[in-house]
Amino acid sequence: MDFARESNLARLQNEQFDVLVVGGGITGLGVALDAASRGLSVGLVEKDDFSSGTSSKSSKLIHGGLRYLQQGEIGLVYEALHERQRLVRNAPHLVSVLPFMIPILTRDGVISKKISRALGSALWMYDLTGGWRIGKLHRRLNAEQAFAHMPTMSKEKLAAAYLYYDAAADDSRLCIAIARTAVDHGAAVANYCAVQTITHDSNGQANGAVVRTVENKEFSISARCVVNAAGVWADNIRKADEGTDPHSIRPAKGIHITVPWKMVRNDIAVVIPVRRDKRSLFVVPWVSNGDGTYQYTYVGTTDTDFAGGVNESQSSHDDIEYVLEALNQSVNGNITADDVTAVWSGLRPLVRNEDGTTATGKTADLSRKHQVRVSDSGVVSIAGGKLTTYRKMAEHTVDEVLKQVGRKAACKTKRLRFVGATATSSKKLDREALHLHQRFGSDAQTIHQLIETDSSLADPLIIGLPYLRAEAIFAIRFEMAKTLDDVLSRRTRARIINRPASLASARAVAKLMATELHWDDAEVERQVANYVDSCAKEAAAGEVSEAEYLASQTN
Repeated sequence: MDFARESNLARLQNEQFDVLVVGGGITGLGVALDAASRGLSVGLVEKDDFSSGTSSKSSKLIHGGLRYLQQGEIGLVYEALHERQRLVRNAPHLVSVLPFMIPILTRDGVISKKISRALGSALWMYDLTGGWRIGKLHRRLNAEQAFAHMPTMSKEKLAAAYLYYDAAADDSRLCIAIARTAVDHGAAVANYCAVQTITHDSNGQANGAVVRTVENKEFSISARCVVNAAGVWADNIRKADEGTDPHSIRPAKGIHITVPWKMVRNDIAVVIPVRRDKRSLFVVPWVSNGDGTYQYTYVGTTDTDFAGGVNESQSSHDDIEYVLEALNQSVNGNITADDVTAVWSGLRPLVRNEDGTTATGKTADLSRKHQVRVSDSGVVSIAGGKLTTYRKMAEHTVDEVLKQVGRKAACKTKRLRFVGATATSSKKLDREALHLHQRFGSDAQTIHQLIETDSSLADPLIIGLPYLRAEAIFAIRFEMAKTLDDVLSRRTRARIINRPASLASARAVAKLMATELHWDDAEVERQVANYVDSCAKEAAAGEVSEAEYLASQTN
């Protein structure tokens, strides 16, 4: 099917759909794929770019969540581990097995020898709940074995460690693959197409929406059922439907930082303690050199209430210092804010109590279970959940959609493989081939074809990072990339890997995109200016407290 934005916009204007999905994050895209694969006619609109909200700002882990097990959420962990295996099978090029190490410290740690037995029991429970499906059980490492995996740790404090296995994926790549797979099954999708209002028939039942594109074109989309999958913006869509201000979402902020790998030197993911509040953070190696070393490591995530508007989330100075403090307590050395190459901040759409009151306690302690609700007008809303369980969330949502439209159809996504999933094994690939395989799977052949047409497309896209110029062309032609930020933040991950490097290459990338999108010099300058301004705001937010930053946005 055609993934060009123009043809998808034409379909949205001219076709009658069984279901219109609002929201182009992992949940909305999953709903679109599930519904389309069951034979429903599907439209989807996203007000910004696909995955531009929470779904590009996660920890990029496909996991059950060991801490959820410790909180007694056994059902959630079981479901998540089941879904992890489905993702490994359905998108083997995008989802990879990742070892995790939990150090056991002799002193000054959250995980001490005193509680190591309890941790061992929890890991056995994790294996029994479904961790074993990955093909490996957890095991205990001695101090020497543990130290070899992160030799910047304080060796004298290290008693032993536990090693277990989960998986990881680039969240934005996952989203765009789901979007393209949904279109292959007949869905019509478009980014930069914002809902203005939900429309209703004479009986008060929702029957579509009025939308406005970034080009300022307004039109109506007709549908028998509307799904609200807008994440932290879900209450905005409920307001467009119900005319009320429901406050059903409690946003929880999570931030990550990226630092040079040489300062940490972990060859697997490591769980480090946060002494200040007895939490833990993930330390994950990033951008492989293909020889067991990496270029970067990212660290996160925080989990705090966010009181600002959902468009205002940024990583504050306090957030960054919180993560750096935990990192420096776990490694020898002094990693400072000057060493941080990138930060990113996302909001989790946690669900408030059924009566709309604010759930008490820390957001980290709140359930990650999802909820499906139906308004009086028939709008189906899906909220909560987590990246790993998006497919199950979509299945439950479409089950409700079928009730609304009076249809029956079994879910097909449990074994539905994504575009690119037919690639051969990644074993024995060189560094560049492995990079393309892990981002595009079998579609990497299209990248090679682009390079055969123009050899300059084999040159680096961003200074110091492994992306090729051909990847930007692919993003425009086949992945609906429309802006410089689309390419630098989401189609590649340059901005959240090394923000200065992305800025240094921004003008060159914009000029390359101009050849495809027919930008004139003025538009190139506008795209670069917008990107520079966005990065400047991000940097400025990291230099002040969250309260100071939010106050500056309202003054």
